[in-house]
Amino acid sequence: MDEIRHNLDSLKKRIAGAIARVSRPAESVRLVAVSKLKGVGEILTAIEAGQEDIGENYVSELLQKEEELRGKKIRWHFVGHLQTRKARDLIGTVTLIHSLDSLKLAREIEKVASAKGITQPALLQVNLSGEPSKSGMKPEEVSPFLAALSGFKHLDVTGLMTLPPLFEDPKESRPFFKKLFELRERVNREASFPHPLTELSMGMSHDFEVAIEEGATIVRIGTALFGERTPPKK
Repeated sequence: MDEIRHNLDSLKKRIAGAIARVSRPAESVRLVAVSKLKGVGEILTAIEAGQEDIGENYVSELLQKEEELRGKKIRWHFVGHLQTRKARDLIGTVTLIHSLDSLKLAREIEKVASAKGITQPALLQVNLSGEPSKSGMKPEEVSPFLAALSGFKHLDVTGLMTLPPLFEDPKESRPFFKKLFELRERVNREASFPHPLTELSMGMSHDFEVAIEEGATIVRIGTALFGERTPPKK
């Protein structure tokens, strides 16, 4: 568990260094610790070391951990692909859904959040690489999608998320991060949504420093904090 504390301290220093290199405000980047397949004890260690934003990829895993850790100071994030039929269970539980990728899902979030009398923040997932294995809308679909949500009162889209291809050299991810930043700026200029988008969720354990240099406001880090994941035994 000492390794998690050490890793968290090291990550915070690296994040601060990347922020300083591009002269951004010190608090302009949020670290989401992705705890997929990690135990509650490991999450507790991160929480006790000051980490409040925790991300999960699977709905059932997030809900189970949220129940076990209820009462702890945690902001839960859902960072995996979200099926419409499972969205109901997350709404009101998570601080932010990072993977809104269809109008069907948006309508479900709006409906459930309205019934609960709350507003659910979310990010639009954009597939910049065109890889069929990745979810997300095409860049040219973002503005029309936002325009279609203009009457929604209980779904608050605050920004964009992307997953670039996995490169051995993290610098090769830079064009994808740059494209997401430029897409957000273009969408904001077009004013196709009631309020400007502010968040950019991009960058993971191997390339988060490059993502920060290109404007990331949220980085999603799992392995560099918790270590390699070992799938549960069947």
